[in-house]
Amino acid sequence: MPEPAAPTVTVVPSTAGGPVPVAASRGQLRMAAGRFVRHKLAMTGLVVFLLLLLASLVVPLFWKYGYTSITGQYGTGPSAQHPFGTDPIGHDMLAQVLAGTRTSLETALLVAAISTAFGTLVGAIAGYYGGIADQVLMRLTDLVLIVPVLAVLLVLSNRFSKQADSSLFVGLMLALLLWTYLARLVRGTFLGLREREFIEAEHAIGASAPRIILRHLVPNAAGAIAVNATLTVANAMLIEAALSYLGLGVQPPQVDLGTLIASGEGDATALPWLFYFPSAFLVLAILCVNFVGDGLRDALDPTRRER
Repeated sequence: MPEPAAPTVTVVPSTAGGPVPVAASRGQLRMAAGRFVRHKLAMTGLVVFLLLLLASLVVPLFWKYGYTSITGQYGTGPSAQHPFGTDPIGHDMLAQVLAGTRTSLETALLVAAISTAFGTLVGAIAGYYGGIADQVLMRLTDLVLIVPVLAVLLVLSNRFSKQADSSLFVGLMLALLLWTYLARLVRGTFLGLREREFIEAEHAIGASAPRIILRHLVPNAAGAIAVNATLTVANAMLIEAALSYLGLGVQPPQVDLGTLIASGEGDATALPWLFYFPSAFLVLAILCVNFVGDGLRDALDPTRRER
């Protein structure tokens, strides 16, 4: 009677240098998710950030004032009718802050998505292929790195003043300048992985370069990519607010947190709610993103011991 065939086990690469069963890989993912959930600051930051995003998207649909509406009350303090008060023009500040938060968050998330995708692509090509491709791409990366980001953005905003009042245009400008650090990070990770045994095995069976990059190398760099993406969100919010504060970001009637802070600064003594509410939302959003980044870093670090 013939013996039954041994069961086959599908394998994926591990960061330890060899293949591990898919079940083990999924177990590692569950362990990382568990570590993240147990990270109190990260979970608090994630929940508060999602609440800010949800509030900026949903509350304006039901609030009685639009962010461009003139209420007829000018420069009044916080009250039941206007929880964040009104500005000297008569705008409801709750509607203004929520609209500004939505614009700032949407811009930052757009920047993070584009710069993460582009930086990963550049770093993957440079790290995997090496040679001339690596030299050309890294020299381009170094060229962008040495250029002062804010100075370039100020020049571009001034040069394209008509387009610069759009949050989409500001987001694209930021994305074109904030991909460099991730590109170098991914390149370094790929340089260390491409000589490992499981990559050599993929070459031996004739696997294509895109398959090796997408199925084996990128997953091994996923932790660094995820952490960098969260930091990019925070960085983009700060730079975008700085541009708007200097009058070179989005322009009225569109608002973001930077424009609200800039317009409220002059009245910070007499009408403090015009300055403090948008500032508090900006600081809170950035803190939440940084907490999430810390949690991802701790959860995805296999060498970190449980607390």
